[in-house]
Amino acid sequence: MIDKEDFGPITRSRRRATITSAKSETVKLRNGAIAAASDLKSGPKARGSVTKNVQLNEDSKQKCDRYDKMSCHKLQESMLSSASSFKNYRGILNWCVVMLVLSNARLFLENLLRNGILVDPIQVVSLFLKDPYSWPAACLVIVSNVFILVALYTERKLAMGSISEKVGLLIYIFNLTIILCFPMVVVLKLLSITPVGGAFALGVYTILFLKLYSYKDVNWWCRERTQAKARSLSRSLSCPSSPSASSAMQSHVSYPGNLSLRDIYYFVFAPTLCYELNFPRSESIRMGFLLRRLFEMLLLTQLLVGLTQQWMVPIIRSSMKPLQEMDYSRMTERLLRLAVPNHLIWLIFFYWFFHSSMNFVAELLRFGDREFYRDWWNSETITYFWQNWNIPVHKWCLRHFYKPLLRRGAGKLLSQSAVFFASAFFHEYLVSVPLRMFRLWAFMGMMAQLPLAWFVARFLRGNYGNAAVWLSLIIGQPITVLMYVHDYYVTHCQDDPTIAEAL
Repeated sequence: MIDKEDFGPITRSRRRATITSAKSETVKLRNGAIAAASDLKSGPKARGSVTKNVQLNEDSKQKCDRYDKMSCHKLQESMLSSASSFKNYRGILNWCVVMLVLSNARLFLENLLRNGILVDPIQVVSLFLKDPYSWPAACLVIVSNVFILVALYTERKLAMGSISEKVGLLIYIFNLTIILCFPMVVVLKLLSITPVGGAFALGVYTILFLKLYSYKDVNWWCRERTQAKARSLSRSLSCPSSPSASSAMQSHVSYPGNLSLRDIYYFVFAPTLCYELNFPRSESIRMGFLLRRLFEMLLLTQLLVGLTQQWMVPIIRSSMKPLQEMDYSRMTERLLRLAVPNHLIWLIFFYWFFHSSMNFVAELLRFGDREFYRDWWNSETITYFWQNWNIPVHKWCLRHFYKPLLRRGAGKLLSQSAVFFASAFFHEYLVSVPLRMFRLWAFMGMMAQLPLAWFVARFLRGNYGNAAVWLSLIIGQPITVLMYVHDYYVTHCQDDPTIAEAL
């Protein structure tokens, strides 16, 4: 026989299971689920509580419906208000792009109807060469190899101890001074060099000046470390960083093993102004990336030439008469007309040079550091713009000019002013010498950045500061262009009846 105690625990467990199922069904009904009453295996008390909960749920829904009918407002800000947290303006940005495209399309069509097609690729060649059998600017660039070899020979003598540091410094001063003065004299005296060809040659010599100055400093730092019993230098003193995994596998060069023709010419062609004994290198050349950059270079070159000839030159020609008559209203109108194509050409040139061309050279040489620019378009101050739009020049100024001045006891304001002064000098050097006239418009434009930078940083912040930076770029550049074109016309072209009639 079976005892009754054997059924006791089973009965209690079944009862617990029944109560648990009733609770779960109650929860389902509270959440809005519909279940048949016949499926609930519970007592009358549980069914009564479930019915009561359903009624309460329906009453609350009815109250909410009545509240929605009576009230449709809540405390909130307008989307375009500054107190609103709304930040998605993508549609407005797309609208601005569409309006910009339509406006420029109208200007382009108006230009074609008024002037016809002015694009002439053969005329571009005449900007670089007056005589197809005479290439003075190219010859001037080839001569620059002499100064490279002088720097290498001087460093080898310093490494061997054949000459003292003072003698080496004098040789460098003489070499760097000749680098700036020799092409200037040639461009000014040799009339067969065109302004564009002269600007190209002077640009090459300016880059070479900055590179050899960095070459001198880094090798001097290496000799100092050698004297301090440090036999290797994997990176430069002012830019320490850990080498990447790919470069770590390569053999690192230590001083004076870097004093070779291969090393110095790699540095001369590398897209940087700051010398190092061991540059970061990429593992291989990506042919797809290289061909894309080459295609961009060719396409954007044609676009730059076309926009300059078709859009910018006619506006400059029509601006000569208002400038001569000092008609300020028409001068302002010409300035605003010139601002749009000038700024567009400047933006295309920035992409062509700092992205397409420099990445092409870097990929070809497997140069690893591709930070040629930063987000200068988000600049809220003038200082931030100049620190981020041209990273190779910024690194050189910071490493070889600004920090040495600080170490010698100069203040930050004086050091920043000295950097702007040097930049203003080179801007004027690259413009006035090829044009064979000295008006200091570029120099004054660069020096005007100092008070403008103070004003923007002091009174304008956020979007207002960014708008001020863009306004200085859009308006400032065409003012300088008009000043130089007018002075060049008065100085060189006014007595030429052919050019005067064309303008």
